[in-house]
Amino acid sequence: MLKNLLSNINNPSDLRLLDEAQLPQLAQELRDFIIDIVSVKEGHLGASLGVIELTIALHYVFKTPNDLLIWDVGHQAYGHKILTGRKDIFHTNRQLNGISGFPKRSESEYDAFGVGHSSTSISAALGMAIASNLNGDFNKQHIAVIGDASIASGMAFEGLNHAGVTNANLLVILNDNAIGIDPSVGALKKYLTAVKEGKNPRQNNMIKSLNFNYSGPIDGNDIFAVIKELKRLQKVKGPKFLHVITTKGKGLQQAEENQVQYHAPGKFDPITGEIIPKQEENLPPKYQDVFGLTLLDLAQKNQKIVGITPAMPTGSSLKFMMDAIPERAFDVGIAEQHAVTLAAGMATQGLTVYCNIYSTFLQRAYDQVIHDVALQNLPVIFCLDRAGLVGEDGATHHGVFDIAYLRCIPNLIIYAPLNEIALQNILYTTQLELHHPIAIRYPRGRGMLTNWKENYFGNYQTISIGKANCLKEGTKLAILSNGTIGNNVIQALDEINNPSEMAHYDFAFVKPLDDKTLHSIFKTFKNIITIEDGTIIGGFGSEILEFAAKNNYLTKVQTLGIPDHFIEQGSINQLQQHCGIDVKTLKSVFLSYIESI
Repeated sequence: MLKNLLSNINNPSDLRLLDEAQLPQLAQELRDFIIDIVSVKEGHLGASLGVIELTIALHYVFKTPNDLLIWDVGHQAYGHKILTGRKDIFHTNRQLNGISGFPKRSESEYDAFGVGHSSTSISAALGMAIASNLNGDFNKQHIAVIGDASIASGMAFEGLNHAGVTNANLLVILNDNAIGIDPSVGALKKYLTAVKEGKNPRQNNMIKSLNFNYSGPIDGNDIFAVIKELKRLQKVKGPKFLHVITTKGKGLQQAEENQVQYHAPGKFDPITGEIIPKQEENLPPKYQDVFGLTLLDLAQKNQKIVGITPAMPTGSSLKFMMDAIPERAFDVGIAEQHAVTLAAGMATQGLTVYCNIYSTFLQRAYDQVIHDVALQNLPVIFCLDRAGLVGEDGATHHGVFDIAYLRCIPNLIIYAPLNEIALQNILYTTQLELHHPIAIRYPRGRGMLTNWKENYFGNYQTISIGKANCLKEGTKLAILSNGTIGNNVIQALDEINNPSEMAHYDFAFVKPLDDKTLHSIFKTFKNIITIEDGTIIGGFGSEILEFAAKNNYLTKVQTLGIPDHFIEQGSINQLQQHCGIDVKTLKSVFLSYIESI
């Protein structure tokens, strides 16, 4: 092999100086570079490895950043970042004060659109293409790279439907590898499989029927074939659609063979590809597994229980139920709106529906929560995984807005368990008798109980809806927490030598609020602190302030939570420190309060 090519490439202009025959070597170097860093620093692996040739070809043929390149979701954009000026800082990817794991407009002029949630690329690129026409620039290229899982989403079809009746200079590239985070599902996947196999859909092409100039499928890991087709399409006006077939995890055998696990494998050996096992003996369970195992147990005893997830069966642990009772557990693809209204339809027929959606993804189905569920007072059980700060995925994935955007909806119960026991108990309670919809929010990561499965799993207790609990008596300061962040409060109080002046209440129910307990607290204490892992604007603390104003209490209330700005990436502990809700900061706040009283 000749000299290292990647070391001399700092931007796409450098890339375009290479002879086309050198590009396969560059592709290998780029793969090795990503593998070496991600094996140590962690991150999304398989998706970026699969599109190395496509990434190089796009920047080689098109004149980025003047030509606009939009990546859907952004899991596959590591090669793009490295080739566009971020090679020397790529080791900071997803770390505190480092670069984002996703394309981000403020980070680089080559990141034409910020992404993190799926299926936005076609609409964004079409908007840019229409703007270029209005500005009189008819030569600028607008490229959207979207996966076969993302293109099944309703929003992607909305973009395709509109683009097909425009003269926009738009190129949609379908990166078809038959998998998103989990394997792709649905009728569209079967259609694309038939196209790849050369069956009838090639002639009766649904993309052509939407007025796109369709080409493909071609081998997306054959860099010469991709470059040749991109150069041809560069001269074609109007909406175009290129279907490329790639292999997720290309170039690392284990990543190719186990595409789900190697989507984001953690640390691994860059030579052998073997994942380095984490020390998981005697660790508490992940909240997602508490949900998944409890739901399966309940569903085996209650035939009316069904589960729904929009494309996250592994991440949500609904896969436990999907494997054991597949006829009652549904992966509906990247389709949050459909998931919610599907759940509503099932609920009208007497089924007990657990609709599991990441907190940040439920934002995409807000109207359906209001119009199709809450307005009709249907007892859908929303299980909001990844609530609160999620860590390295950063601003696009933090589930910090759910309390604020759900609290204003009539009929909706909102509950955040303190620990694993409370989570399994609310799941048990909701399937007994439920007269309203409920949102149960719980975090990413592990709980607190190393012996949950041995000592608590299946030992269900009914939870009283709307009841707060006093975890610790006190005399001067009342601390009101919501959800698992209350464990930081418990630890902080444990580290204070004489905490008898501090009371701690677990307000697991944001709605309905325990007014009786609140009246008692406000009549007893002159100082109250509220703590939450959601935004303090419109969240749990705001609710307590509203209660105080409504009832003319003059008690001093301080609200702690996520401040009014988007929180970037970092470890959960680092981000809690940034927000002032980590154990050390809380301990200092509590002591300062007591000293000032």
